[in-house]
Amino acid sequence: MSRDALPVLPAHPPGDRFGRDRAALRLPPFLRRPVGRGEEVRAVKRLMRRQKLHTVCEEARCPNLAECFRHGTATFMIMGENCTRACGFCAVGTAVPAPLDPDEPANVAEAAAALGLEHVVITSVNRDELPDGGSAHFRATVEAVRARLPDAAIEVLTPDFCGDREAVRRVASAPLDVYNHNVETVPRLYARVRPRARYPWSLGVLKQVAEEHPDVVVKSGLMVGLGETRDEVFALMDDLREAGVSIVTMGQYLRPSIRHVPVVEYLREEAYAIYREYGAALGFDHVFAGPFVRSSYNAAEALRHARAGQETDG
Repeated sequence: MSRDALPVLPAHPPGDRFGRDRAALRLPPFLRRPVGRGEEVRAVKRLMRRQKLHTVCEEARCPNLAECFRHGTATFMIMGENCTRACGFCAVGTAVPAPLDPDEPANVAEAAAALGLEHVVITSVNRDELPDGGSAHFRATVEAVRARLPDAAIEVLTPDFCGDREAVRRVASAPLDVYNHNVETVPRLYARVRPRARYPWSLGVLKQVAEEHPDVVVKSGLMVGLGETRDEVFALMDDLREAGVSIVTMGQYLRPSIRHVPVVEYLREEAYAIYREYGAALGFDHVFAGPFVRSSYNAAEALRHARAGQETDG
């Protein structure tokens, strides 16, 4: 079945089929959110700068930044602010990265403690130039947070490590609760959206963690509105379930700038309901789908839902 069967709103203005006009960046009213400039937002930003840290919330221009910062939460982005890849959807900068900061793991732990976090999410840029993809640094950060906050839930959102199983194992065997790696989009769109990634690498990461660490909740996410069909999303969800994924997140792709991959369409709430229903039938512990959903958004809530589902199944 084609994507036309889903309740969607076409994104391109008349006469701009490929989204080259700046009007293509205008959002429909149901996707507009206020920009956060309150004291709570400024306080989190000050803390991050003081600790020489970055958040994916800021770097990726997340639409939920104001809401999360007001609640004193943030997703830590380690290993610098520059990525070695140039994905067509991502607002994070691409450049030669700086050397890893050996103090960063401790700084992340201190910032998480200062924010009083009960659920800590740690993600990173891609560091393909490093022999281990930065996996040892990732592990050190998890260990530092665990030592500082022994009762907190720790979630990682990792790169694909170019399919390096040892790198994945190094991170997955750290003291964490959730291992997240995003497939981002359907396989057909990888060449345009994630040209330096490979769908089998991503599935391999998820399957490996699920098989080797059954006590860790495995999670993945994708964007919609890039031109994928409903059947392609269904097939991707089939793959994720077969790989052992427990939590799926799904949200609307929002184009960061005119230089990025255009939005093809904006999905309405009824479309997400279709995907949630399909995911429930497949047996996922939780499918978190909606226009503003991001992989780290309401991560603690998603984990609670998943654990509740596991207890029910048990």
